[in-house]
Amino acid sequence: MSSTVTYSVSGMSCGHCEKSVSAEVAGLPGVTDVAADAKAGTVTISSQAPLDDEQIRAAVDEAGYELVGRSA
Repeated sequence: MSSTVTYSVSGMSCGHCEKSVSAEVAGLPGVTDVAADAKAGTVTISSQAPLDDEQIRAAVDEAGYELVGRSA
């Protein structure tokens, strides 16, 4: 079962920001696709298994940004 979730991320302002967040999140187990959007302040993640919000938060934090919410 795959799932796709969009999270709000604070602090992204450019393509480099998008790449940093995408690279960190893509390394998480089960993640199949990541699309960060600095303009919208979001990262959309597709995975083969349910996502663990705390793992996502840690990956975004490692990239230097802040996870501020989760959309449906």
